[in-house]
Amino acid sequence: MTISPQNLTIDKKNETNNAVGAGLKIGVLALQGAFLEHANMLRKLGAEPVEVRLPQDLADLDGLIIPGGESTTIGKLANQFGLIEPLQAFISAGHALWGTCAGLIFLAKNIGATGSGGHVVPPRLAVMDVTVDRNAFGRQVDSFEADLRLNFAPDEAPFRAVFIRAPKIESVGPQVEVLAQLADGALVAARQENLLVTAFHPELTNDLRFHRYFLEMVRQYQEA
Repeated sequence: MTISPQNLTIDKKNETNNAVGAGLKIGVLALQGAFLEHANMLRKLGAEPVEVRLPQDLADLDGLIIPGGESTTIGKLANQFGLIEPLQAFISAGHALWGTCAGLIFLAKNIGATGSGGHVVPPRLAVMDVTVDRNAFGRQVDSFEADLRLNFAPDEAPFRAVFIRAPKIESVGPQVEVLAQLADGALVAARQENLLVTAFHPELTNDLRFHRYFLEMVRQYQEA
């Protein structure tokens, strides 16, 4: 087919998506886990993803995502590569940061004495006022999907969330806003100022709403 002004169609939805992340550099902690999937979602929204492995990789970033994976491994590698204090400073400077699944555990102030199952507590940032039960929903074979109503989009269709060896938020502090919960009331997404956490994996879906919400957070804290 010949492209002409008469048959050229502009995808307004993609145009809007690209505008959300235009000009933003978003780091994705790339020590282990689903960092490539997050990078792909960011590109769809027009943001520039940057893989972060060392403290100097944080320079000039507008926000950061800590992906799902294995929380003990992520914590140990972050500690080994000298990232714990620089990441805490990045947050204190007012940058938006999002932790998914293992990233939620990495951000949580309290995961209990040993975490569920007696696992060793990994090094973590411990900056968000939530208590988390690690692997609350069982092993890999117990992975599941569930429809979630999003508090930041109450009139929209449910978000189909993917849970893989997922943690659960057991309690939240007074400054934490719950964004989503399962039908049984289990808390699975929350926000505290410039911090966002999800117990599930939005990057493993085709639904861009959580990534869009995070990029809007990034812009909010840029302007603060």
